[in-house]
Amino acid sequence: MMSDLKFGTSGLRGLVSELTDEVCRSYTIAFLSYLQKCDKQGLNKALLVGYDLRSSSQSIAQAVMRAAKDFGFVVTNLGSLPTPALALAAKSQECPAIMITGSHIPDDRNGLKFYRSSGEINKEDEKSIIANLKTTIIPKNCHYVPEIDQTALSNYRLRCLSILPPKSLLGMRIGVYQHSSVARDLLVDILRTLAADVISIGRSDRFIAIDTEALGEEDHRIAENACEKYRLDAVVSTDGDADRPLIANSDGAFINGDLIGILTAQFLGAKVVATPVTSTAAVERCGLFAKVYRCQVGSPYVIDAMQHAVADGNDSVVGFEANGGVLLGSNFNLNGHVVQALATRDAILPILCVLGLAKNRNMSLIKLRDTLPPVFTESGRLQKIEVENSHQALEQLQNDKIRERFFAQLGPMKQWDKIDGLRVILKNGDTIHFRASGNAPELRCYSQSSNQERARFLLNWGLSAIKGLMPTPKT
Repeated sequence: MMSDLKFGTSGLRGLVSELTDEVCRSYTIAFLSYLQKCDKQGLNKALLVGYDLRSSSQSIAQAVMRAAKDFGFVVTNLGSLPTPALALAAKSQECPAIMITGSHIPDDRNGLKFYRSSGEINKEDEKSIIANLKTTIIPKNCHYVPEIDQTALSNYRLRCLSILPPKSLLGMRIGVYQHSSVARDLLVDILRTLAADVISIGRSDRFIAIDTEALGEEDHRIAENACEKYRLDAVVSTDGDADRPLIANSDGAFINGDLIGILTAQFLGAKVVATPVTSTAAVERCGLFAKVYRCQVGSPYVIDAMQHAVADGNDSVVGFEANGGVLLGSNFNLNGHVVQALATRDAILPILCVLGLAKNRNMSLIKLRDTLPPVFTESGRLQKIEVENSHQALEQLQNDKIRERFFAQLGPMKQWDKIDGLRVILKNGDTIHFRASGNAPELRCYSQSSNQERARFLLNWGLSAIKGLMPTPKT
């Protein structure tokens, strides 16, 4: 049963039916056992546990806490809180942590996100956890659920409030789309403390899966209606565990996550950014950053790119993904406060930075967004494509002659790379990027151009053309 669970780009994910108490126990002990083996100086035998608001999270957290207690760890129950709040606590207390969250996936699924005291685990850590799954057997003890400790949530709130000066959002009318975000009350509290006029909208008693890169019609309708009804300057929200932001203009149109990342880095005064190849070319074209480190899709790769940037002697390093989640690779001085580096995605930080930048410049969010180079994106996928077939098709395009012939219809190429799949940049600036999905039998295609119609054409062309390189199905 454990073999059906997989580590994705951000933690262990699977159906709730697969995340039984025994499975959660096994992964928890495997994680802690691995940390003990690799920490030669002696591991702090304390574990922090938090969870989001989906229906299964609290019971899964209880199974994790019982397993850690049986393994000899002192467990602190942080209750429901944003993932970055748990990561901040793990860093400050120098101990490991586990967040129970499925992030943006449906309520019938969930996951475990593992943290060392230094931040998220990496891909090598994942392999070692799997290798430790059946090496340690610990007897089960009685039922154990410690009282909730609110300290981590309070400290995270103080961190958020240090980003902007007091009363800095005075005069702004902001809607908070609450749905089932674990940060729904915290976000309202923070914005009101900064003197914004806040309207709460769309609160839900059931879990709603919000994917910041694939919003549904209902999400757009809620934002547009709220802006019109309440005459809002912005609508803000997060995904389920508050590590991906949503920011909409006064017309209810959502700003792309990678543009949120650029504006956040600009507000912070970042010199260097790290971001996956799926983020818009506006990252380079805006001219705001001395260097851009491109990487594969997923926060572990962004973290690795930030670490490379710091190792290269850079400071003021920010990472972000196309979903809008922002990571800090360096400390930043803001309003006389030091906002410490935090190697995990955060949603509230970019929300405050973008609102603060708009306020500082006395601009609407629409005008602020339009200060960036116009790069339009589209994305799509071919489903039921086995990973092996996707890789075979992409390997063919690494041959110079095949690649040139394949893209000849679109014009001459400027450059190409295989950082994550195959990305081709044409001389006119258009981009087409193919990559196999990391957790589904799909081949994904992304396109970028200077206008939306052209980006859509490139996407449709790419999805159609790549089929011609697929192996012929066996009869």
